[in-house]
Amino acid sequence: MSENRFPKRVYGVGDEPDPRFSLANERTFLAWIRTSLALIAGGVALEALSVPIAPGLRLAAALVLIAAGILAPLQAWFGWARVERAMREGRPLPGTLFAPAIAAVASIVGILLLLGYFLR
Repeated sequence: MSENRFPKRVYGVGDEPDPRFSLANERTFLAWIRTSLALIAGGVALEALSVPIAPGLRLAAALVLIAAGILAPLQAWFGWARVERAMREGRPLPGTLFAPAIAAVASIVGILLLLGYFLR
């Protein structure tokens, strides 16, 4: 069965893990997709709505949110593959690489919006 599944670099190694763990990994994948959509929607809304913030800083904050939203699906895909492969090989699960970046994005956007509010 695994010879017909994509991607082969994930499903072509190791043993089939407990389905509950694979399904939990897929739910995490979908959570990153939802996060991506929310980041993009937040960036678009920030620029589309008339928020009383300095225009240059508002645009910068919106672009940071949209850029993070574009990168989040990559985290979803590669994170899912890393975890699934680790489970199939019986290795410890790897940590996420993108969560600290999301925290940095939230901080940067917060600072930009705060500055934009006071400099309007």
